[in-house]
Amino acid sequence: MDRALLDQMFRQAVAQAQPALAIGRHLPEKPAGRTIVIGAGKASAQMARAFEQAWDGPVSGLVVTRYGYAEPCERIEIVEAAHPVPDEAGFLAARRMLETVSGLGPDDLVVALISGGGSALLPAPAPGLTLDDEQAVNRALLASGAPIAVMNLIRNQFSTIKGGRLAARCAPARVATLVVSDVPGDDPALVASGPTIPLAGTRELARQYAQLYRLDLPPHVQALLAGDDNLAPEPGDAVFARNSIVTIASAALSLEAAAEQARGQGIEAAILSDSIEGEARDVAQVHAAMAREIAQHNRPFNKPVVLLSGGETTVTLRGKAGRGGRNAEFLLALAIAIDGVEGVTALAADTDGIDGSEDNAGAFADGSTATRLRQAGVDPLAALADNDAWGAFNAIGDLLVTGPTGTNVNDFRAILIR
Repeated sequence: MDRALLDQMFRQAVAQAQPALAIGRHLPEKPAGRTIVIGAGKASAQMARAFEQAWDGPVSGLVVTRYGYAEPCERIEIVEAAHPVPDEAGFLAARRMLETVSGLGPDDLVVALISGGGSALLPAPAPGLTLDDEQAVNRALLASGAPIAVMNLIRNQFSTIKGGRLAARCAPARVATLVVSDVPGDDPALVASGPTIPLAGTRELARQYAQLYRLDLPPHVQALLAGDDNLAPEPGDAVFARNSIVTIASAALSLEAAAEQARGQGIEAAILSDSIEGEARDVAQVHAAMAREIAQHNRPFNKPVVLLSGGETTVTLRGKAGRGGRNAEFLLALAIAIDGVEGVTALAADTDGIDGSEDNAGAFADGSTATRLRQAGVDPLAALADNDAWGAFNAIGDLLVTGPTGTNVNDFRAILIR
């Protein structure tokens, strides 16, 4: 019963973030010239389909999404590519996108449909770098535990498309960017590394971050970072003066929808934050402490209550053979911390339907999870040490598998205490 409620809340959160609900309310003003649609991200094919259905006029364009996330469109071409590490398909699509927006005039309109995951889907290495270099940068960042803002600032240094560079290529056309946000705080410049939105942050700050997180970068990547070539346009650049940005879906809106779902079933909901960051296992410890306090002492909230949070945690890779994303790792650490506590049930999942690189959106856990893992021959502490949360939850049948959802407003965490 409790798992069913948490599952309903997750699906309500996902439904709230569907592009079809929001695109029609945020259409830009029609241009005197052409309308070109570009986009990238896990939700961008859904966004393209919704835009086609809502736009009363000629339109063409190119949108890149993750493998398995394509949607049928009639006038906008949808291309699939790899995520989280870019591949040749994304590289070729990025090159075509830059060509698509070249040579536009001041009467033309470019509609950019941007969602989480777009950074990896649009690899466009800086002069002197290769796709292999951009892949190496991505792998180093994914293993580093760096927060998304840091990752995007560093990626920006090595791209010809990120950090507003794609919008600059569109000039003098007007660019209207519609964003499905998957980043803590909903800064649209951080979504997909902001291809149409300039990113604040200097080359020197990027150097400092690379040292802080001990990134192992190829020599020619390090050489570019050490110099001043390929600098991105500044946020105040006149090239962006006519452009507009609207965030049409976010974690905040989805968490509110999930909270209403719980309240409709007579259970109070407390939204802790829509922008939690940090190591997944550390964030789990804080959530577990709150859940234990409520379960055992009825404070700071009275039972029954469901704790909700969003944002984007990170995982610093320690193991070599483990499988699983940040939501499964969060839950495994949570399960260890609430071992034996009765009346606590939790779900954590990625709203795009894929947690990391596996086939699950997330998983379920409760006070019996650690015991059931040991009974199945899995040491939960060893699995956590090896970053093998997927293997642990798969062993006891507690994975949540939804398939691609068509949207992406980042992590969804719900802990029900009765």
